[in-house]
Amino acid sequence: MNKRSNTEAASSLDRGVVSIAASTSLRFSTGNHCSDQSLNTTFFCPNELKKLKSDYETGGLEAAVPLIQKKIKDLNNTELNIAVTGESGTGKSTFINAMRGLRSDGEGAAKTGPIETTMKPARYAHPSLPNVYFWDLPGIGTTKFPADKYLREMDFKIYDFFIIFSACRFKENDVKLAKEIKRLGKNFYFIRSKIDNDLDSFEKEGVDFNKQKELDKIRNNCVSNLQEAGIESPTVFLISSFKLNDFDFPALKEALSNNLDDIKKHVFLLSLPNTTLEIVENKRKELKKQVWMLATLSGTVGAVPIPGLSFACDIGILVTAIIQFRQYLGLDDASLQRLANVTGKPVGDLKAVVETPLVGEINKEFVKRMLMGSAFVTISAIEIGLDFVPVVGSIFGAGSSFGMTYKLLNDALNELVKNAQRVVKAAFGTD
Repeated sequence: MNKRSNTEAASSLDRGVVSIAASTSLRFSTGNHCSDQSLNTTFFCPNELKKLKSDYETGGLEAAVPLIQKKIKDLNNTELNIAVTGESGTGKSTFINAMRGLRSDGEGAAKTGPIETTMKPARYAHPSLPNVYFWDLPGIGTTKFPADKYLREMDFKIYDFFIIFSACRFKENDVKLAKEIKRLGKNFYFIRSKIDNDLDSFEKEGVDFNKQKELDKIRNNCVSNLQEAGIESPTVFLISSFKLNDFDFPALKEALSNNLDDIKKHVFLLSLPNTTLEIVENKRKELKKQVWMLATLSGTVGAVPIPGLSFACDIGILVTAIIQFRQYLGLDDASLQRLANVTGKPVGDLKAVVETPLVGEINKEFVKRMLMGSAFVTISAIEIGLDFVPVVGSIFGAGSSFGMTYKLLNDALNELVKNAQRVVKAAFGTD
C-alpha cells in the first residue's frame, strides 16, 4: 500500500465518522452520566456524542476510538437478569425454557413438574447469549418459603425486572411480592399462564364458547382481584408457554423490551427465539446499529494493509462480527438443532432452506475474498444505507476502509437475515 492510498483511506474514514458524530441525535445509554432517554437510533447519549466529537476534534480519529470500543464492549458484556417467580406449579420453568428456545428435556433446560422443583434461586444462561440469565425463583407461600421469609431472603436487587406467574387467580402473596418489587423501583409483569388449558377444557366438554369473550373474562377477573388487593392499574398478560406467537405472548415480549434502556433492550431482542419474521427483522435493525462502529474499529484498531486492496483493516473484527451475526440470527448448527427439537421438524429440512456460504467456516481468508470481490466498487453513504445519518454527497470513495467494511458487514447481515427468515417459514409455516 502506498503512502497516498493510506492517507486517502484514513481521510475518508475520518470524514465518515465525524459526519456520523455530527449528524446523529443519539439515544440513552447505560451509565449515570447519560440521562437523556429520548428515542433515537444508536447507543450513544448526547453527553457521549459531545465527547466523541470533542475527542475527534482535538486528537483525530484515534482519540475517538476508545469510546466506540467501550460501547461495543458494553453491547457484548452487559448482563440481563430476568426473575421469574410466583407460586409453585404455575409454569415458571416451562416459560424459562420457551424463552431460551428449549424443550423441557433439552440440555440446560429448567426442570419442570407439577410439584415445586425449585428449592433455591436457579440461574439459567441463554444458550447463545451467555450474559442473559433467567432466574427460576422458588414459589412464594410454600411451607419452605412463607411470604415473609421469601421477601427477606431473595436478593431482589440483582434482577432487571420480575415476571409474576399465576395459573388461576392472583393471591395475597403475589400482591405482597409486587408491592416489594415496586418499593425497590423495579418493573414487574403479571402473567396468567396455561391459558390454553382453560380454552381446551371448553372444547373437551363440547361447550360452545367465544374465545375472545372467555379470554376477556379471565383477564378482567385477574385485574379486578389485583385492584381489590391494592395494585393500581395492573396489566395482566394471558399466555401459553407452548404458543409463543399466540394470546398475549407477542404483547408481553414487546412490553418487556420497551421498558429497558437501549443496550439491555438490544440484548433482550437478540435473545428472543426466532418464532416470527418480525423478530428476525427486529434483530436485523439492532445489529445494523453496530455496523458503523465495527467498520470504524476495523479501519483503526489493529488495521494492517491487505495485499491487493488499497486500504488497511483488521479482518479479525470482521470475522468475529459475521460469526456473531449468524449466531444471533439462529443459523449456527446448535441453534438450528434447538429449533428443530422445539418444532418437531427434521433439522435437515431447516438446513435445506439455508442458501448462503456464510453458514460455513468464516475465517480471515474467506473475509479477504469477500473484500476483494467488491474492492473497486465506488460506494456512497446512500448506497451503504446510513439511513440514520443525513449525509450530503459521497463521503466514502473506492478504497475507503470504512466504506468497504461497512458494506461488507451490512451485506453479510442482510444475507443472513434472508436465510433466517427462510428458516422461520420452514419451521412455522409462515408465509
